Amino acid sequence: MSATFSSPEALLDAVGTAVGPSEWFAIDQARIEAFADATDDHQWIHVDVERATAGPFGAPIAHGFLTLSLLTALASRLLDVDGVAMGVNYGFEKVRFLQPVVVDSRVRAVGVLSAAERTGTGIRLVQDLTVEIEGSERPALVAQWVTLLVPA
Repeated sequence: MSATFSSPEALLDAVGTAVGPSEWFAIDQARIEAFADATDDHQWIHVDVERATAGPFGAPIAHGFLTLSLLTALASRLLDVDGVAMGVNYGFEKVRFLQPVVVDSRVRAVGVLSAAERTGTGIRLVQDLTVEIEGSERPALVAQWVTLLVPA
């Protein structure tokens, strides 16, 4: 469920607004293996299905950085801001991995617009985001993400 804003400037008055949740997103073994190939991280808990199934999590798990990287897709579905030429990833103030995401789990994002400030280039937006795992009370991760929205 996306929150709609008429312009990047409108975010200045939206601090404290809850956004989301996004739609559920499935993380299957093919995605985990593609991420392993892209990052050259082939640790057995991710890609060796037989060994991982006998291991501590009972199945392969997604890389923490895979789950974090999905914020690009998940968070883009939380906000609809008109009049944006581009959004630029400014970085993270905080990231914590709280629970592994087991293969074939579904995740989604929820968040709060925690800060917005005008810069010489646009609006710097801070979102406190949580990636939830379907059926779990404990989230996969929490992150404080900073982006720059440049007006059109």
